[in-house]
Amino acid sequence: MFKSEILICAGADGGKRMGEPMKRQRTWKEYRAIDLALLAAALAIFEFVIVRAAGWWFPDQPYTVSLAAAMTSIVYMRWGLWGALHALEAGLVFCCFSGATGEQYLIYCVGNLLSASAVLLLRTAGKERVRTGHLSLVFPLLVQLLMQAGRGAVALLLGADPRDAAGFFTTDSLSLLFTFVIIWIARKLDGVYEDQKHYLLRLHAQEE
Repeated sequence: MFKSEILICAGADGGKRMGEPMKRQRTWKEYRAIDLALLAAALAIFEFVIVRAAGWWFPDQPYTVSLAAAMTSIVYMRWGLWGALHALEAGLVFCCFSGATGEQYLIYCVGNLLSASAVLLLRTAGKERVRTGHLSLVFPLLVQLLMQAGRGAVALLLGADPRDAAGFFTTDSLSLLFTFVIIWIARKLDGVYEDQKHYLLRLHAQEE
């Protein structure tokens, strides 16, 4: 593990070039923290814009659109269970800017955390197999469904009618289309939809 982390940090900075002073190389933890923070910022901005746009232009529409599943799927692929923080964040941002009640905060924030169980697929099948094979779009679908199921389950525990709980699957159906499109694009971008340890080691091997 220690040798792998040295290789990763060296690969991330590209090593020392002739005629250039040695630059301080980032540690693995620093790289991870920066990447997670940037992804969290992007998620917050996207969700804020979507919630505000929906409220201004389509206030009476029964359907909602969210990038939570797509962004969280990318983080799960890159960093594993750290993506649970982004699933929680997506619920917080949505509720904060949509005027949610206390119960709705619980439904969206706690419910979204059920998506963390999708990481079991990455561990059992292997991230590379999921990323490059037919499971590449199955995984974000699983994340989306688990988020919806989690919200419905929390709503039921809080006393909601079963028909209202089932509504989390129908009202958020448009998000599935956006999730597929975003993951399809992310797969085309080198290193975006990929385990970051695997990605940086691959870069380091190519440079050598």
